[in-house]
Amino acid sequence: MITISAFADEIAPDLRTQMDTCRANGITHIDVRAIDGKNVSEMTAEEARRYRRQMDGEGFTVPCIGSPVGKIRMDEDFEAHLELLRHCCDLAEAFGTQLIRVFSFYPSPGRKIADERPAVFDRLWAMVRVAEQAGGTLMLENEKGIYSATPAGVLDIFTTIRSPHLKCIFDPANFVEEGFAPYDDAWRAGLDDLTAYFHIKDKVPGASACVPAGQGRGQIPEIFTDLRTRQWSGVMALEPHLKAAGQFTGFTGPDLFAKAADALKRLCAHMGMACR
Repeated sequence: MITISAFADEIAPDLRTQMDTCRANGITHIDVRAIDGKNVSEMTAEEARRYRRQMDGEGFTVPCIGSPVGKIRMDEDFEAHLELLRHCCDLAEAFGTQLIRVFSFYPSPGRKIADERPAVFDRLWAMVRVAEQAGGTLMLENEKGIYSATPAGVLDIFTTIRSPHLKCIFDPANFVEEGFAPYDDAWRAGLDDLTAYFHIKDKVPGASACVPAGQGRGQIPEIFTDLRTRQWSGVMALEPHLKAAGQFTGFTGPDLFAKAADALKRLCAHMGMACR
C-alpha cells in the first residue's frame, strides 16, 4: 500500500488551507515543513503540539517532519546545528512521528564535498547518535550539491553507516538536477534496496520549476514498475515544486497541487499499486 503524504506548505502558509486542500485531494497525511510561514525547526514544542491537536481533530497524520538539518556548509557551526537536531527530535515526537528528514552538508567555500568526506562522516555519525538517544530515525534525502547528491554518495553513506536510525529517501527530480537518470543511474545502482521513503517530484533538465510525476526525466514509471514487482509499501510525499523550486522550500498552490496529486494517483493506478 502506498501512503500519499504532502509537503503542504507548498499549497499555502496556513494549516487550514493546507488541510482543506489535502482533504479535497484524498490526502490525510502531511510531512510538516512549515506552517504559518515558520519552518518546523523554528517551532517550539508547544506550537508543534498545538498544530498536532488541530491535525488530529481533522484526521491528519504526520509521517515525517521536513527539517533542514544537514543543509549547511561544512565550515559552519556544527555544534549549534546538532543542538537543532536534538530540538527537531523533540518536535517530531510532539507531532507523533519518529522520522526527521535530514541532509549531508554543502562543501566549505572553495572546496569539493568529496574532499571533506572524513568530516562529513564524523557529522553524520554524531547525528545518528543523537537520533539513537532520542529514539528517532533520520531520513536522508539526496539533494543537489551535498554529499549525497550523487548515487555514489548515497551508497557510500549507507555502506559506511549501518544503523536502523538512518534510512534513505529517494527524490527523482534531485537526481535529474545533478545530471543522473534516476532509474538507470541510481535505482539500479543499489538505491532500490535502500529506499525507505519517496519524495515525489519530477523534472525536465534546465527548467526552473518541476512537473507532475511521470512528465519529466525522473523515470518514475520505470521505478514504479519495479516497486510493483517488489510489492513495495511505504510513504510517497508529494513535493511538487510546480510554480517555484528553491533551496529550502518550493511552492505549488492549491490548483496545481491537485494536478500533482492526480498525476501520482494515476501512476499508481496504472501500475496496479493501491494508494491512500
